[in-house]
Amino acid sequence: MSTSALEKLMFTVGITDMVSQPAQSINKTITGMKHNATSGFDAIRGGMFGLAGAGIAIKTFMQPVYDVDKALGEVRSLGVIESELKTLTKQSLIFSSTYGESAADFIKSSYDIQSAIGGLNNGELAKFTNASNILAKGTKADAATITNYMGTMYGIFETQANAMGKAKWVEQLTGQTALAVQMFKTDGANMSAAFTSIGANATASGVAINEQMAILGTLQATMSGSEAGTKYKSFLAGVAGAQDKLGLSFTDSEGRLLPMLSIMDKLKGKFGSTFNEMEGLQLKKAFGSDEAVSLIKLLMGKTKGLGESMDALGKITGMKNAEKMAKAMVDPWEKFQSITEAVRIGFGTALMPVINDLLQTMGDGLQTLTGWTQEFPNITRWVGLLTLGILGMSAATGLFSILLGLGRTAMAAWGAGVLLMKGVIIGLNVVLGALKIAWALVSLAMMINPIGLIVVSIVALVAGVTMLTDWWGKLADMFKNSEWGKAVIGWIDDIVAKFNMLKSLFGFGGGFDSSINIDKTINTTSTSANPVIDAVNPLKNNSDSAPGLAAQIASAITGGGVSFGDVTINAEGGMNPEAMEDWGALQGG
Repeated sequence: MSTSALEKLMFTVGITDMVSQPAQSINKTITGMKHNATSGFDAIRGGMFGLAGAGIAIKTFMQPVYDVDKALGEVRSLGVIESELKTLTKQSLIFSSTYGESAADFIKSSYDIQSAIGGLNNGELAKFTNASNILAKGTKADAATITNYMGTMYGIFETQANAMGKAKWVEQLTGQTALAVQMFKTDGANMSAAFTSIGANATASGVAINEQMAILGTLQATMSGSEAGTKYKSFLAGVAGAQDKLGLSFTDSEGRLLPMLSIMDKLKGKFGSTFNEMEGLQLKKAFGSDEAVSLIKLLMGKTKGLGESMDALGKITGMKNAEKMAKAMVDPWEKFQSITEAVRIGFGTALMPVINDLLQTMGDGLQTLTGWTQEFPNITRWVGLLTLGILGMSAATGLFSILLGLGRTAMAAWGAGVLLMKGVIIGLNVVLGALKIAWALVSLAMMINPIGLIVVSIVALVAGVTMLTDWWGKLADMFKNSEWGKAVIGWIDDIVAKFNMLKSLFGFGGGFDSSINIDKTINTTSTSANPVIDAVNPLKNNSDSAPGLAAQIASAITGGGVSFGDVTINAEGGMNPEAMEDWGALQGG
């Protein structure tokens, strides 16, 4: 090497050393900065998330307590004293744990009861609320519907309720309504609709609650609750005028309406158990409406069942059957959840004064801070800018990490693409080689005798193995460093070993190694007695032993030689004229 060339080389090496060392230092500095920034912001985020998580955990734990407290505040706004609220809270926890419902919703339902019913004291609000919610649970109605029903019923039967005592009356009403739902095709919502439609008309006429409930329940076998109430109301409106027109008395000596069964018996005595068209018109004229006649026709054939229902409802004095129905509706998982919520409410109620004091202190501090922001606007601005700067640096660090990740992903994708392109190039080489061999074999088959077809098969086999070996060598170099590649290479080597064993059985000596590349060009120039064998068996055994099976077959072939593609076959005797003509026609065509 000349001195000038050596100097150039040394200069290049020197430049490389001068650049690489500072570059490595810069890279380490950048990496360190990224690591420190990432660690710092991770610590900040971790602390913030930890603080927020603690706050959320406390808020979640205390949420049922706040819900109950909010509901109590609504009831407190109606003027309910604290002792009644304490009793209401205790009853809400008992109901919640027993029936798997929300304690807060229980307290909220008492708001409507307190609004509709005045003068509740000595725990009556809690008992009304408890009875309403048990009835709602047992009759598949929502609490709002039943509390409205309770208010309506108290308005209708206020005199009776005050005489019995409100707490005892509401428990009886709850039990009677639950039994009516069991006996008739109805539910709590429809019974509420029925009594809402009829109002106080029946009570004003002296009809007992059990009779009203039995009549409305029986009618609901074929109609809705509101329709049943409308028909009953029409009947009551026309019964006083009907007795004069029909010449019948439907009231007692004190002017109170007779029981429905007595009225039905008197109508049966005049018209019989059924009515023809003329009798129906007479009834309509007497009672003044189709609704009243419809009620009479429906109840006329059900007087026995109606009487039994009245008796059963009249015997109810408490709400045990309603409690039984409600417990049958309880879901075990909902009950368990409500019990755990009740426990949280118990602990939370004890902790609430402490937490409220803490929140009050924090609130006062934030209020002071709010005042400072107004009093010191410049400091506020610089603190805000500092906060934004920290957030901006955090965002920049995150963006830098994203860019690094994208770069690594792009490099991995580029490597995969290069590997894929190498595979495609190898595949194309294999296909082109296969096409050349196929064309050579077709040409050979056209110009030699039938025995030559066997030789063609052998040529195809050897050429195919040659190409496979060449391809396999390249593929092995690509995948030898991967675990799955090694597994595939081992599998192919096993196949090659079995192929070599088959070759030895048919007289071909030698063998080949899957890791060795074999030249695709077959040189058939030979001085042996079997030149065709030289052409088709480049891996033949070069020993002086007798030729194999392929050699014995090829010895019967005579003729000249021909070249096609990269393969040349030479024979001493030349080709026969007919084959030459076919070959010439094929090449020229």
